[in-house]
Amino acid sequence: MTDSGSTQYFVLETNRLKPSAGVAYIMITISSKARKMLKKQGLGGDAFVRILVKTGGCAGMTYEAEIAEVMWPGEDIAFQDNEVTIISDHESMAFLNGLKIDYSDDLISAGYRFRNDTNESSCGCGASFALAGFPTLDQGGTSCDC
Repeated sequence: MTDSGSTQYFVLETNRLKPSAGVAYIMITISSKARKMLKKQGLGGDAFVRILVKTGGCAGMTYEAEIAEVMWPGEDIAFQDNEVTIISDHESMAFLNGLKIDYSDDLISAGYRFRNDTNESSCGCGASFALAGFPTLDQGGTSCDC
């Protein structure tokens, strides 16, 4: 566990379950506040977090997340510890390494915050990002309102 100011991040460097052949381990950090909110919103038991990267927003790509119980074809385990399992498709996995997930309960824009220090740029509202040296996504997406 690392401490970044008042936010505690739990860091996992290896998965408990082995991902499918050819899938690399991914470093994702999740704050204690985000973990608490994920549990409150139904994470646990057979439920996991699905994170996908879609094209869209001012900077080119956005994270989409949901709590789910059924894996789709082409998905694999991106991250797993004793509390949280994150599933993603193989195309999105290349964009998840280094991801930090936090939760903010501020009045204007409460919700989950996805930050990745490997981002080349992000839009003004923080809803989308771009990475240097990565391929573009083939998937459709939405634009942000900044």
